[in-house]
Amino acid sequence: MPNIKSAIKRVSVIEKKTLRNNMIKSGYKSAVKKFEQAVEAGNKEEATKLFSEATKKVDQACTKGVIVKNTAARKKSNMAKKLNAIAK
Repeated sequence: MPNIKSAIKRVSVIEKKTLRNNMIKSGYKSAVKKFEQAVEAGNKEEATKLFSEATKKVDQACTKGVIVKNTAARKKSNMAKKLNAIAK
């Protein structure tokens, strides 16, 4: 446990940021999971709707610094490929 005042503050700030990051990460992972479930079910309209929501969540996570820009691009690309495969 830190004794210095600034170190004590850093610990509390880091705890808050960790909770925020985990909340954002959980939100985008669930959005992606819902999209993938719709793709597996073969529901094209549902998958199209969930694709835009999942893309938005991934972009938000990228903007907040929870995931890296290239990771966000890769996830969106993979989801687009799955959506296009179901559309054919």
